Amino acid sequence: MLNDIRDELLRLRAQHLYRTRCVLESAQGTEVRVGGETLLSFCSNDYLGLANDARVIAALRDGADRHGAGSGASHLVTGHSVAHHALEEELAAFVGAERALLFSTGYMANLGVVSALLDRHGTVFEDKLNHASLIDAARLSGATVQRYAHGGMTRLEALLGASEGAGLILTDGVFSMDGDVANVARLAALAKQHGAWLLVDDAHGLGVLGAHGRGTLEHFGLQPQAPLILLGTLGKAFGTFGAFIAGDADLIDYLVQRARTYIYTTALPPAVAEATRASLCIVAEEGWRREALNARIAQFRSGAVQLGLKLLDSPTPIQPLILGEAQAALAASEALRARGILVAAIRPPTVPAGSARLRITFSALHTHAQVERLLEALAALPAENVKPA
Repeated sequence: MLNDIRDELLRLRAQHLYRTRCVLESAQGTEVRVGGETLLSFCSNDYLGLANDARVIAALRDGADRHGAGSGASHLVTGHSVAHHALEEELAAFVGAERALLFSTGYMANLGVVSALLDRHGTVFEDKLNHASLIDAARLSGATVQRYAHGGMTRLEALLGASEGAGLILTDGVFSMDGDVANVARLAALAKQHGAWLLVDDAHGLGVLGAHGRGTLEHFGLQPQAPLILLGTLGKAFGTFGAFIAGDADLIDYLVQRARTYIYTTALPPAVAEATRASLCIVAEEGWRREALNARIAQFRSGAVQLGLKLLDSPTPIQPLILGEAQAALAASEALRARGILVAAIRPPTVPAGSARLRITFSALHTHAQVERLLEALAALPAENVKPA
């Protein structure tokens, strides 16, 4: 058994798929300390620059003073504090839902919702580029799983029409590796037409898309009400930690009774909930952050086109540069690191074979000069490293 593990590790190294951890010596920011170096970072999901915001930190500190360091129990025992309750109400109001329910992570939220709504007699329909948590949730539910090609609405409609029994459509709102936006309006119409639920994991859209930062649903003029269920995470644009499900009051009450990943885990530290409440106020009130973020995205895309770089059709802070093989992505990432720029190489199985990439992400706090520096560094890379054959 141990020899099998060692052989697998050797295989991963040989195929340039072995993963290592980047150990930060600083807080998140546009510049970070790694290995004693200060690096310009373009690989965080801290899209609005709130992870190190002084007001969020102060709320976390004050929350710890009032509530302690940990919640001490699950929500259904003694772990549900006034901070959790207030945050749930404020999140529901922010996204326009009747109620919201906190989970410890987005992964746990997806597993909890899917397993609560479906069993082996139901069917899950999901996009082939969905996040791993949606894929695992479908598998672990025991339901029949039907996958459709990325964005394949015609195929999905055919699958829904041929299905019997309870159905649940799963999709990312913004796809985490490609950065494109799901056609949630069309998905919602299909769900309603065929009597299915639709769960939108808006981890990368919430705070970023929509006039008020309410995410992919606001982008399409929708609200989280049956048959639509919204999942939002708090560790990306909100800069803290955790996740929530938003939807109809009866749905949330049902999840309290049936979602095992909610029932059987310790609640988030109340101090984190207080920090998120502060972050939520900033997201709602400081629209300049989304404006600055969109300006940096537009600047990068314009510069990349001038360099002849091939980008995917992404209007979001996720701007992938597809390089093909894992070795090419690693080489490009290492070359950027040598120039003081941190960009992660994303390789299979996170992305399909042959689509290894640099996943370049932006923050509202990146400056015009910093984006120009990134473009200059990309321009200096050997052509074979950045332009697929």
